[in-house]
Amino acid sequence: MRPESTNGAGGTSGGGLAVPMAWLCAEYLADEVLRAAALVAPGSLEYRAGLQALALTVHLAEDPDRPPAGRIDEWLRHTAYDRPWPPWVEERLAGRRAAGGPDLALAETAWRRLRDTWIRAADLDGPTGTGPGCPVDEAEQIWLPAWKLGLPLAHLSLHLR
Repeated sequence: MRPESTNGAGGTSGGGLAVPMAWLCAEYLADEVLRAAALVAPGSLEYRAGLQALALTVHLAEDPDRPPAGRIDEWLRHTAYDRPWPPWVEERLAGRRAAGGPDLALAETAWRRLRDTWIRAADLDGPTGTGPGCPVDEAEQIWLPAWKLGLPLAHLSLHLR
């Protein structure tokens, strides 16, 4: 993914409007993955949470030298259930603050929304049935931050890709 550019000028010099190309590409890719997986309705709160979680993962794990297949594996690792995703996001955002720019502003806004928006949903971490392989009891709902719903959706969508 290329860094920010100006509309029409091809570079950031000349005082043009900076376009957050890296963020827009990450969000587009996340949208394509989620639409292809068709796990939730586009436009729903769950879809938006998955879109922002996946876009953040793609954007913050950006490594243009890695082949696409390697990037998908990395995104799967970052979105896996047993990974500490919020601290990783915070660390990566902090590392990019010195450079600033419109990509960073959009990524930080997405993270704030995921962290500060609470959704009433099935308790994904709660007890399930009577043994392994039993589904989550969807009647048992709790309030959880949007990222806790969006991250598993992003991970599963990547698997179905």
